[in-house]
Amino acid sequence: MKRRAAVKIAYSGEGFAGSQVQPGFRTVGGEVLSDIMRISGATANRIDMKFAGRTDKGVNALGNVVAFSTDISDDVVLLKALNAVSKSIFYRSAATVSDVFNPRHATERIYRYVLPAIGIDLGSATECASMFEGEHDFIRFCKPSDKGTVLNMRSVKIFGNNDILEIEFRSEYFLWNLIRRIVSAISAVGRGHASSDDVERALNGEPLSFGLARPDALTLVDIVYEGIEFISPPDTFGGRIEEERFRLSLKNAFFDSL
Repeated sequence: MKRRAAVKIAYSGEGFAGSQVQPGFRTVGGEVLSDIMRISGATANRIDMKFAGRTDKGVNALGNVVAFSTDISDDVVLLKALNAVSKSIFYRSAATVSDVFNPRHATERIYRYVLPAIGIDLGSATECASMFEGEHDFIRFCKPSDKGTVLNMRSVKIFGNNDILEIEFRSEYFLWNLIRRIVSAISAVGRGHASSDDVERALNGEPLSFGLARPDALTLVDIVYEGIEFISPPDTFGGRIEEERFRLSLKNAFFDSL
């Protein structure tokens, strides 16, 4: 294999059992590996694919990152070849990286969660969101794993209109279920079902739970690496976006007719 490439991928989480390869399940990682093998004819061992991070079942991505070895030296050719064979993954941009590049070691990860605004007090929700910024022990807001539970949340910002609230999270990394549990807490406070004091107590380690928000409203927006520039050539998808939009319009027309 001539080089290591890093590619930013997008996908709807619907129909996937998460991003991590799992035998017997349809996963993002499984489809990406299959696409790379189809255009290269190489084995999985030679490709040596590595993901920047996992997304849970139902979670979407606009900028997850996968690194792999390839004989295709031109990024534009690589992206067009991958999009030509892919059914569900959109290969958005690419960069050449060093042999020791690990996509898990990112400068920043950006997530977005979308909530219906009806019934939520924006002021209360915004005040609650700010409580999660900075360094905290998030043991009450994540699923236990072998990782530590202390991290520095760089920002939690809410952008709203009359119908939708978008909550943007920025951090170097995130813990399992962290965002969905934080969103559930913000929603509870914004709807008056919990107080900021309850959230503060949980951040101080008291065994309180605010539930787990739905996965399909969560999107991994982007992953940033210092010193790496990804190129995004025009017309990368070859008409796939237009086809997906038409399919969506057909579905919307059906539900509008009910």
